[in-house]
Amino acid sequence: MKTLLTALLLLAVSVLLALAVKSDNGYILVGYKQWSIEGSLAFFLIINLLVFVALYYLIRILSRLWSIPRQLHGWQDHRSLERARRELNQGLVQLSEGHWQSAEKSLIRHADRSDAPLLNYLAAARSAQQQGAHDRRDHYLQLAHGSMPSADVAVGLTQAELQLEHAQLEQALATLKHLRGIAPRNTHVLKLLKELYERVGDWSELSLILPELKKRRVVGDAELQELELRIYRKLLASAASSSDSNLLRVTWKDFPQSIRQSHAMTMLYANYLKERDADDEAAELLRRAIEQTWNDGLVELYGRVDAADAAGQLTLAEKWLQDQPKNAVLLMALGRLCLRNRLWGKARSYLEASIGAQPSTPAYRELGVFLEKLGETQHALASYRAGLELSSDIPLPELPASLGGQNQLESYPQESIPTDINPPRLEVVGKEQKPVKS
Repeated sequence: MKTLLTALLLLAVSVLLALAVKSDNGYILVGYKQWSIEGSLAFFLIINLLVFVALYYLIRILSRLWSIPRQLHGWQDHRSLERARRELNQGLVQLSEGHWQSAEKSLIRHADRSDAPLLNYLAAARSAQQQGAHDRRDHYLQLAHGSMPSADVAVGLTQAELQLEHAQLEQALATLKHLRGIAPRNTHVLKLLKELYERVGDWSELSLILPELKKRRVVGDAELQELELRIYRKLLASAASSSDSNLLRVTWKDFPQSIRQSHAMTMLYANYLKERDADDEAAELLRRAIEQTWNDGLVELYGRVDAADAAGQLTLAEKWLQDQPKNAVLLMALGRLCLRNRLWGKARSYLEASIGAQPSTPAYRELGVFLEKLGETQHALASYRAGLELSSDIPLPELPASLGGQNQLESYPQESIPTDINPPRLEVVGKEQKPVKS
C-alpha cells in the first residue's frame, strides 16, 4: 500500500512537471571566454539531476570499496566468535558427559577468541582437575583471572572448590581466607569455610564464624541448630580431654546462655564432671536444670550422681515426686538413691513402682541385682528374664514344660554344655552395684 501511494505521488509530480515544461520550456545561456552554451531550462535541470544521481552512486561505490577490508575483518571476527561459541558449548557438553580430555581441548582451542574467555578457562580447570592435572588446572585459573581481573571472587571460589575436592585443605584454607578478606559477605565463601573447618575439625575457628553463618542464613535453621550443638559438643570434649582441670569449667562458662540451657549439653557437661569426680558440682548443675525445665534424661543422670550429701539428694528427689508421682524415670532414680542411702525397703518399693508405671530394662536390672543380694534368686531371675524380653525384639523360643529328665540331658555331648561360666558377683554398696572380684 505504501509503495502504491509513493508511485502515484511520483506519477502526479511527473505529470505536473511535464505540463509545466510544455507550457514554457525556458531558456538558459552559459558563457566562458569564447565558449557559450545555450539550451532550454528543462534540459539543463534534467542534466543536473542525472549528474547528481551518477555522482551519488559513484560515491557510494567508492565508499563500499573503501570499507571492504574493514568488513572482511569484521566478518572474520564474527566467524571466529561463532566458532568459539560452538567450541564452548561443545566443551561444556563434554564436561557434563564426563569426557574430560576432549572437553579440555574444546574449551581451550578458541578460548582467546571467545567473547567470554573466563567461562572457557574455569571449565577447562575443572576438566584438568578430573584428570589429576593440577598444574594445568592452576594455569587455567591464572588465565581466567588474567582474562577478567574483576572476577577475582569467581575464580577464587572455583579454585577453593577444586582444592577441597582434591583434599588440598591448607591451600583451600588460604584461598578462602583471601576471599573472606575481599568478599566478607559472600555466603558461598562462608559455606565453603564451614565445610573446610568441619573436615579438619577446627571447631574453635568454626565457632568464630558461627554468628556470620546465622546472620547470612548460609544454612537452614534446623541444620544450623544441629551444627551449633555439634560445635559446642566438640569444644567441650576437647576441654574435657585436656590435662588442665580448670579448662572444662572455663569453656562451659564461655558458652552462650542458650547452649548452657540445652538439656543435651547440660547432660554432657554433667557427665564430664562426673568423670572427673566432681559429683557435687554435677548434682547442683542438674538440680538447677531440672527445676528450670523438667527433663527425664537429667533426672535419670541425677540418680546416678554420687554427691557427698546422698540424703539431701534423696530428699530433693522425693519433693519432685509430688509433681511427678507416676514418672517411671524419677521412681527408678529414687530407687537408686535409696540404695545409696541403704534404705533397702524403700529402694525395692521405688524400683517396683517404676516398673509398674512403665517397664524398662534398666529398672528390671536394678531390681534383679537387688533381689539377688537379698537371696531371692527366683524373683531375681524373673526380673532378669523380664528385662531381657523387654530389650529384645526376638521372642524366646517355645520349649516343652519338661526336657525329659536327667537321663535325656546326660545323652547330650559333654562339650556342648559349657562348664566354665563364672558370672561376676554383685555387691550392693553405698554407690551403684559393682562387680566384685572373686
